[in-house]
Amino acid sequence: MKKRRSQQRQKKLLSASGLIREIRKVFEKIPLYRTSTRGRDKSISLVDSLMSAFAMFSLKTPSLLAFDQVCRKDVISHNLKNLYGINKAPSDTYMREELDEVNPANIRKCFLSVFKAAQRGKLLDKYRFIDGYLLLTDGTGMFNSEKISCENCCEKHHRDGRTTYYHQVLVGAIAHPDQRQVIPLCPELITKQDGTKKNDCERRATQRFLNLLKKEHPRLKATIVSDALSANTPQINEIKSLGYHFIINVKPKGNKTLFKLIIGIDLLTKHIIVGKNQYMFRYINGVPLNDAKDAPLVNFLECTATEVKGKKETKKHFTWVTDHNITEDNIYIIMQGGRARWKIENETFNTLKNQGYRFEHNFGHGHKHLTTIFSYLMLLAFLIDQVQEAACGLFQAALQKSISRRALWEAIRSYFNVYLINSWKDLFVAVGEEITLKLSTNTS
Repeated sequence: MKKRRSQQRQKKLLSASGLIREIRKVFEKIPLYRTSTRGRDKSISLVDSLMSAFAMFSLKTPSLLAFDQVCRKDVISHNLKNLYGINKAPSDTYMREELDEVNPANIRKCFLSVFKAAQRGKLLDKYRFIDGYLLLTDGTGMFNSEKISCENCCEKHHRDGRTTYYHQVLVGAIAHPDQRQVIPLCPELITKQDGTKKNDCERRATQRFLNLLKKEHPRLKATIVSDALSANTPQINEIKSLGYHFIINVKPKGNKTLFKLIIGIDLLTKHIIVGKNQYMFRYINGVPLNDAKDAPLVNFLECTATEVKGKKETKKHFTWVTDHNITEDNIYIIMQGGRARWKIENETFNTLKNQGYRFEHNFGHGHKHLTTIFSYLMLLAFLIDQVQEAACGLFQAALQKSISRRALWEAIRSYFNVYLINSWKDLFVAVGEEITLKLSTNTS
């Protein structure tokens, strides 16, 4: 038998089979919330409903209806059983009704399980930054409608009398300047909170996110990287009170006092050349963020970059505040950390919205928690994909053969819809090495 190259081996902990097994353990402990059993198919468990919804996002199925239509085929049922452990997939209506009642707090534990698997599998060693990890945070929209709403929707009232209902989400992801993949943590929904009629906002969602992060990962050392919306006294003091570091973008318009102060100070300078690129730094440690009584002392860093890619030369300008003491030895590393923030936009939001996940598609809104549950499960599928892309040789080989993520999802669905698949290993080997699996003799 031909020996498989080491880079194409499947890591037990960080493979699809291992990671899906971890989240299934969590699903099995979630209690059934529906108090009425009338009209409920007792042959379909809540685990089957949750795993079916996860499978829909994992396979990048374009809609819940499309998933429902193919689940009745024998070959699909066989593959759902073997790859996801689903005994019987629910109809689209049944799934919506079941998952609308599930407490989203129970789904959070799946993210913890995958994170611990990444720790045990040594994946997080690649993401070390200074004395901890870079944690990028940002908010984005995920639902917008003038007709569909739930009790948790935020509302925007227009002058012409129209009302727009919307949901947004605050996502945090561990990243590294040298790593393409990100490791997202459980998101925080920007929605109306229980018992209030006020719209939620990104700042309050960030506070909840950081407090839950501290509770769930009490020993995690992190540097919070965020945009200029976070460059204010309350938020920076909140970050510091939780024991986290920060690198936050600042702008003259939003931080007028800081920039007026900087103008009157002779800043330290440092010029660094990396290959064809040149970086001119100006910095100072220990200046007040603003003139408020409780204003934190921050370290200011300015970078003017002249970068060459091919024949094109580009000039860029950046300004940040941080609590990492800036020195000539770490100034380039801190700059890389601040610039890594684009990974929350490109590697996270762009991937979710434009590379098969259909983040802004309304898979089902519900009356209580359905939107939240679906968004959690979609991000959970994204997390497992990112872990595999960073650590699983079989996944990497299949992605390399497919060239793009979209092409990989299409190849996986093609095999899934036609061939009888016994394991994730067989599926990825088939996609990566173009091996023919057993063709189903009954696809009805």
